Amino acid sequence: MDSSRLKQKAMLTIKNITKQYAGHKALDNVSFNVPPKEIFGLLGPNGAGKTTLLRIINQIIPSDAGMITIGGEQLQAKHTSTIGYLPEERGLYKKMGVEEQLLYLCRLRGTRQSEAKNQLHYWLDKLAISHLKQKKLEQLSKGMQQKVQFIAAVLHQPKLIILDEPFTGLDPLASEMMKENILELNQSGATVILSTHRMETVEELCSTVVLINKSAKILEGNVDEIKEAFKNATYTIQYRGISKDLRANKGIYILSEHLNNDTKSFTMTIRDGYTADQFLRDTLHQNIEVVSFNEIIPSMNEIFINTVNLTN
Repeated sequence: MDSSRLKQKAMLTIKNITKQYAGHKALDNVSFNVPPKEIFGLLGPNGAGKTTLLRIINQIIPSDAGMITIGGEQLQAKHTSTIGYLPEERGLYKKMGVEEQLLYLCRLRGTRQSEAKNQLHYWLDKLAISHLKQKKLEQLSKGMQQKVQFIAAVLHQPKLIILDEPFTGLDPLASEMMKENILELNQSGATVILSTHRMETVEELCSTVVLINKSAKILEGNVDEIKEAFKNATYTIQYRGISKDLRANKGIYILSEHLNNDTKSFTMTIRDGYTADQFLRDTLHQNIEVVSFNEIIPSMNEIFINTVNLTN
């Protein structure tokens, strides 16, 4: 990890947060840091405790123990204007007009009326929903409601943006637009906490992640470093030649074999005490033409499933 990142003050510090409901511990001594100006993934299966933690950060509910700091200060009421929150459930007024309630919510966060209107027009145009500003929320589709809720979370220009399943109800085009907006907000200096079950989006957007299961943290780190740590010496080779020459190699274990036109391919693991470099050298000395040779890096989806299963 880059040493310069270690010297930066965390945007958000979660320290020993515990929350108990009647007969159920929602969070059990959870601690981690959210680096500044990053897109941070908060991951976990349903019921893991993610939403409870997000509600504690937003001061909707209190924790039973532990402390949260934001920008080095203990979290308190004044930080409401610093945080933007898009909850998983619909959190807006169904009977209220889009423009009216967005301005109202933005003003509650301390934004001046003129600035709130400027920001509102900018975001309505950016998300292509200016024509809906006089509509009541209940008149909109789920996707349009989600766009409005996203605007409510970012309209007051918060430094910390918390997005809980922001792609809910969005079609592929709208999802792509959402990703672009998240990246732009981050590039403009905002820290983003992204809670989602879409692991491919985590790989695209997040620099760092924490994984919670059964109320406890079970994995934390840089996405690339986590994927590197979960590699298991599995490779694919595409080649032309006689397969028995490869099969004779005692340093590999072949998992599967495929034939594609005039080429063949293996998926294999390298046994302990043998290396990929040795395998390639041995292969090139045989009557075999190597077309491609690639290491299989586990996806965040595979890591998520395997790690959660190990703790269940």
